[in-house]
Amino acid sequence: MSRSLLITQISELVTNAPDGAAVTGSGCFAAIGDAALVIEDGRIAWTGPAGRAPAADEVVDAAGRAVLPGFVDSHAHLVFAGERSAEFTARMAGRPYQAGGIRATVAATRAATDAALRAGLARLAAEMLRQGTTTFECKSGYGLTVRDEERSVALAAEFTGEVTYLGAHVVPAEFAADPAGYVDLVSGPMLDACAPYCRWADVFCEQGAFDADQARAILTAARDRGLLPRIHASQLGPGPGVRLAVELGAASADHCTFLTAADVDALASSRTASPGTVATLLPGAEFGTRQPYPDARRLVDAGATVALASDCNPGSSYTSSMPFCIALAVREMRMTTQEAVWSATAGGARALRRPDIGYLAPGARADLLILDAPSHAHLAYRPGVPLVHAVYQAGQLAHPAALATAPAAC
Repeated sequence: MSRSLLITQISELVTNAPDGAAVTGSGCFAAIGDAALVIEDGRIAWTGPAGRAPAADEVVDAAGRAVLPGFVDSHAHLVFAGERSAEFTARMAGRPYQAGGIRATVAATRAATDAALRAGLARLAAEMLRQGTTTFECKSGYGLTVRDEERSVALAAEFTGEVTYLGAHVVPAEFAADPAGYVDLVSGPMLDACAPYCRWADVFCEQGAFDADQARAILTAARDRGLLPRIHASQLGPGPGVRLAVELGAASADHCTFLTAADVDALASSRTASPGTVATLLPGAEFGTRQPYPDARRLVDAGATVALASDCNPGSSYTSSMPFCIALAVREMRMTTQEAVWSATAGGARALRRPDIGYLAPGARADLLILDAPSHAHLAYRPGVPLVHAVYQAGQLAHPAALATAPAAC
């Protein structure tokens, strides 16, 4: 028998749901002051002013803290072995970032046992949860053989339902003289082995990786096997990736660091063909590579849908912290605190085409976090401070292991 839970005395309840209903259009930040919410059967049953809260079986006193939807990290690379701190140190000393460092992680990942890869993934997933991430996407891409890509997505599927096949991360060394042969492998036997574990397919469409024709062929083959497309686009320089993402109806174009006017227009216009293509910005990568930050202000003002994600990976963005990415987006990308929080919650849900998460209103999955702060703004106002007090997934306390509750007053 399920029991209802009332969380009350909330200073600011971020709902992302004006008028108490899920937003199906462009979406916007919304919040209720002096609020409460009720959870039943893993879903939000009620939100509103604390003084009008209905009775529930158990009560949690938020004690003037803010409550937000759980963060939705729609871009992460968590199945890998090794680390690349020496590469990071060299970049900080002035060496420019290039995609070739991926191959070092490929070698380490191929040599690792399943148990080692699983342990690393579990560690990073736990880090994410402690920092308020309740849903994350996880890519392959550090195996680049049929066997290693298949085991990567199989391991990822143990931790999340949002698994992405990224066999087209880079061309591995053994195919350096035959990139067309590798495209055939990625579009054929490797895809066939990985598709049963995946919801998504991705391609690194960039100079030094895969061009537009190769990316189109791979993503078309993946779509024919039931996978939905997303694309790494315009990270290292202007390129065709964003417009290809819109052409293919991809859920997101990720990075978007170097955009042309045509790219911005394409992303903004894609919203008319619902659900459209989300611009997923990954400020951790710019922090870790000293590249220019994406112009989020330009995208928001143009009407594009923007998501924020961690891009957690051992090379360019070794952070699992969505609060850190929110702070970077506000400070370096000219987003407001409200825009950044919306993009890290509802925006990420759009990038994963998940209508059940990213907001807190009746019917939504009860994924939420309680901040040790009175307002969402503290995520940027107090950067680097561990502000997450508690995390709930599907209405169950997931972090910390215990939290004081009281039975409802009779």
